[in-house]
Amino acid sequence: MTKLLPTDTKQSNFIRTVIERNIKEGRFAKKKWNTSPGNKSHHDKGLIDKAVIRTRFPPEPNGYLHIGHAKSIFLNFGLAQDYKGACHLRFDDTNPEKEDKEFVNGIIDSLKWLGFDWHFNNESNLYFASDYFALMYEAAESLIHSGQAYVDQQTAEQIKNNRGTLTTPGKDSPWRDNDIDENLKLFREMKAGKYEDGAMVLRAKINMASPNMNLRDPAIYRIKNVKHHKTGSQWCIYPMYTFAHPIEDALEGITHSICTLEFEDQRPFYEWLLKQLLKNNLINDPPPRQHEFSRLNLTHTVLSKRKLLELVETNSVSGWDDPRMPTLIGARRRGYTPAGFKLFTDRIGVSKVDSWIDYTIFEDCMRYVLNETTHRRVAVLDPIKLVINNYPDSQEEDCFAPNHPQHIGLGKRIIKLTKELWIERNDFMEVPSNKYFRLFPGNQVRLRYGYVVTCTSFEKDSLGNITTVFCDYLPNTKSGTQGSDLIKVKGNIHWVSTKHAIEATVNLYDRLFKVEQPGSVSSNYLDDLNENSIKKVVAKLEENCQLIKPGEQFQFERHGYFIADLNSKATDIQINRTVTLRDNWQ
Repeated sequence: MTKLLPTDTKQSNFIRTVIERNIKEGRFAKKKWNTSPGNKSHHDKGLIDKAVIRTRFPPEPNGYLHIGHAKSIFLNFGLAQDYKGACHLRFDDTNPEKEDKEFVNGIIDSLKWLGFDWHFNNESNLYFASDYFALMYEAAESLIHSGQAYVDQQTAEQIKNNRGTLTTPGKDSPWRDNDIDENLKLFREMKAGKYEDGAMVLRAKINMASPNMNLRDPAIYRIKNVKHHKTGSQWCIYPMYTFAHPIEDALEGITHSICTLEFEDQRPFYEWLLKQLLKNNLINDPPPRQHEFSRLNLTHTVLSKRKLLELVETNSVSGWDDPRMPTLIGARRRGYTPAGFKLFTDRIGVSKVDSWIDYTIFEDCMRYVLNETTHRRVAVLDPIKLVINNYPDSQEEDCFAPNHPQHIGLGKRIIKLTKELWIERNDFMEVPSNKYFRLFPGNQVRLRYGYVVTCTSFEKDSLGNITTVFCDYLPNTKSGTQGSDLIKVKGNIHWVSTKHAIEATVNLYDRLFKVEQPGSVSSNYLDDLNENSIKKVVAKLEENCQLIKPGEQFQFERHGYFIADLNSKATDIQINRTVTLRDNWQ
């Protein structure tokens, strides 16, 4: 896998090519916009749209946004920004059984965290599909009036069985040739709540022999006696997404409706419906156009809402915001950054080819951003004690460490040196392995920002575990002082004073799944969960960490990039590992 290198150059893609051609041709140059969504009569009262293009990000509020959504977010909002246009935030809330206000609020918060705003020219541009239910109903009646829709009383199973196959045509419904008046009567009775769920549906009247299965009289309205999160009990019939989607785009004046590839087969219906609504004088010309791109497939994770919900419900994770989850609220707790997401989405680009992106690429983008932006701190994650034999018991000494080695202007911080220190357990070996340059009996190392020390002895507990290492220091070798570099050593280890150390719980997060494509080998993707995706340790941190605020990010030298958990408290410091210094996945 090729490592991605940062650049400020805009990434070209086929959608940009389409947009630039449309602008050059003036396809949408005369499109009117009356400051808010509406039908043709509404927009005819408006002026030429000041937005050169209009895109939209249309999540369904039935879950939290995840990393896959980030690709679409940066694409749609980014294109609007680059071409002096507007990007709408639209909640596609046409399925009331699964939607909730909690998810609406969560989606808004995640978008704001990523740095996006849906305002343009004093317009809010935050909409709900449910805002258009009356206009969608009007559109459905117009199709009935023009003979292009009918009420079907077949059961769902009968409709499915009569749909045909890829090689055989479907069969006409017995109710397909009902007259307009009968269809209007039944549809209005559906709206009035006279029928139970599933008793009948409204179908578009297209072609039951079409080679495209999506054109074989698709259902466009169904009965659902369910309370809606926004409209309450006002409606008991709801539009199908494939019917609602093009209407929403048209009402909002969308120019480029950018979808993932699974909607490619739906594009003929999208275009058919808009064509009919143009004929019925309900929407403006030119209509929106749909363009598809490949969705994000990221290794070592799952991006299906169903599977993410299952992870939560089976307690495989602690919740939607578990830092191991690919949700954006989980990513935020993990310490992934909006700038890292931007770099990642720029690097993977936009195409029509489905492919898997290695998680390493995602992590490398985060490393690059965090390396540039985070202050350095020292933490000992697996501590054992080091005692400097010849250092005075009561003496304390200031050692000076840069806050960022590449950005001198960020200054230095003080780390207190005392007789007793905490060091990493793996910085000492009783019997050193080949090319081991850290502490072992008789060897010399430098205490980072401090003195050179010589290991003299060590102690073990009753189980044979090393508990304490003893050293002598060389007084004239302190880092930054004259002559400190006269003694050359190969090892350099970090430390914190036992007297001044701050204790914290550090959550060492790793990939949630141990295989690249969960469920590809085993019958159940849950069998592929990584049992080592989290390890909790009680660490010793330098004293400067006592003022860490929730959400503050830093690099623990030699360990990686970390963030103070959003729920961290002064009395209970919780630190989450974002990513290691380098890829060490096995």
